[in-house]
Amino acid sequence: MDKKRLAIVVPCYNEEESLKDNIPVLKNTLEALINKNVVSDDSFICFVDDGSRDRTWRLVEDAHKNDTKHIKGIMFTRNFGNQKALLSGLEYAHNRDVDCAITIDADLQQDESKIEEFINKYNEGCEIVYGVRKDRKTDGVLKKFTSYAFYTFMNLMGANIVPNHSEYRLMSKKALDTLGLYKERKLFLRGVFFDTGLKSDYVEFDVKKREHGDSKFTYLALMKLAAEGITSFSVRPLRIIFYIGIIISLISLLWGTLTAYRVFILGIHAPNHIDYYEIFEMFMSGLQMLCIGIIGEYVGQIIQEVKGRPRSIIEKELD
Repeated sequence: MDKKRLAIVVPCYNEEESLKDNIPVLKNTLEALINKNVVSDDSFICFVDDGSRDRTWRLVEDAHKNDTKHIKGIMFTRNFGNQKALLSGLEYAHNRDVDCAITIDADLQQDESKIEEFINKYNEGCEIVYGVRKDRKTDGVLKKFTSYAFYTFMNLMGANIVPNHSEYRLMSKKALDTLGLYKERKLFLRGVFFDTGLKSDYVEFDVKKREHGDSKFTYLALMKLAAEGITSFSVRPLRIIFYIGIIISLISLLWGTLTAYRVFILGIHAPNHIDYYEIFEMFMSGLQMLCIGIIGEYVGQIIQEVKGRPRSIIEKELD
């Protein structure tokens, strides 16, 4: 079997502390795969600096100077977001005719030693291999709850994704070709690759403790990702709003009919102030704002797509 050319894509945002240790770790991992004839010698690691404000890019530049063959780099003009950084790195790899690409976080909490298992799955015929964490024993109660809520809510809303999978995955050349068919400005990659229907499998891994700094993926970022993912892949929230409108209209019609029956048939007049009616009115006001917000998310997505602005702007490349 011919040795495959691999690209390891690593998005980075203010990861100076992590990269000091993790650039050598990733480089050693790649060299070990090359020495074992798992991948070809022209395989490489591509670090994508997503507008970092620390010395992230300087560390990538230094690593590139020491090994121009295996260390590549992309620097954005500003912070465009994790999904854009991943996309840019995958496009870079695809344009250099790699056989497969793996994305992994710069903090290496995802176990890089499992990369060989990803490639074995690929050699068995899989076009996409998902990295799935075994459990969440290392997470706190809040993190466990929010993660469970995220995956459950996403699937309920029609944005189907693989549970306990983030951005640790392998994509074949065919998968990268297919990715190029998705022309939206905002791509939710977890949903995109699931949506392709290409042959896939998964590799389980244990999450390592983060050694340096704090995670850049906050709860607010998780909520934003969920909103973008749902509005990119599903119109189910709009259908829910439609059904809510029908239900409320029926309730209002029934309520009005009962009130008219009590007043005109039974002669029972309702008091001027009814507490439960005021509560219902407040609930309805909140529900209306929620529905308007959901519709606004979709309208915002449409506006951004119509404008056709670039997903990201690259300032420098290390090739």
